[in-house]
Amino acid sequence: MSPGDVIKLILLSAIWGASFLFMRITAPELGPFLTTFARVAIAAVALAPFLLRVKHRNALSSHKCSLFILGVFNSALPFSLLCWASLHLEAGFTSLLNATTPICAAVIGLLWLRIPLSRLQVLGLAIGLSGITILTGNQLDFSKDGAGWPIVAVLCATCCYACAGHYAKIKLPEVSPLAVSAGSLLASTLALLPFAILFSPAQALGAGTIFSLLALGLLCTASAFILFFDLLKRNGATAATTVTFVIPVFGILWGSLFLAEEITSRMTLGMVIALLGTAFVTKLIPRQQQ
Repeated sequence: MSPGDVIKLILLSAIWGASFLFMRITAPELGPFLTTFARVAIAAVALAPFLLRVKHRNALSSHKCSLFILGVFNSALPFSLLCWASLHLEAGFTSLLNATTPICAAVIGLLWLRIPLSRLQVLGLAIGLSGITILTGNQLDFSKDGAGWPIVAVLCATCCYACAGHYAKIKLPEVSPLAVSAGSLLASTLALLPFAILFSPAQALGAGTIFSLLALGLLCTASAFILFFDLLKRNGATAATTVTFVIPVFGILWGSLFLAEEITSRMTLGMVIALLGTAFVTKLIPRQQQ
């Protein structure tokens, strides 16, 4: 990876880490569905010019059903779950739980597609789950005001991402990443439209909320997708794997700087153990040793 790509990787991690901050700011005023709808709609409009190309229009026309399903599981559902969870959980903590997506992908790949796991990957699963247990063990309170269900919501969102990744590989292997991104975001916008109408705000939005929505749509979704797929094209899966480890660092940093969120020793320990397990699951550690 070139120095320029390293800078892009850090920038992408900072942007995606900030998404948890912006959701934490916006969701209390708009609610999870409307926040998610605005996010994907803004991003879809921003990426719409890419759909003007003939090959992208043809891909959109030929894979409408697959793109709709992908849009639901890659954007509409997980974004809504994360927004709802952000009403109850701190931004840094949510970003940590979200970083376990590769672990969910490995488990779902094994159960759904019978993708075998090596011994190191099984070890990574055990280590990663131990880290999640440390992170959440003292917060699994399923009472009315407890954090138990929001934690479950975040983990369900990671499962949605994992399912979407496998589904895209199966159903859309020949479609360009930009067409997949723009098409799935358009589909998720349509899927969320009824909820946006139902939960439309009764009063004008504040300047901070509008800024956060624009940042979520233009920066954390549209621009981040373009940046990510550029890294993916130039560096392969290594970039996709590495960004998983850096996002929580920025998620915790932004939450601490702008929302005065506390960084506890338990959180730090759980993060280190969970990300170590993820490194084994994604084969990042063996790759570095070769």
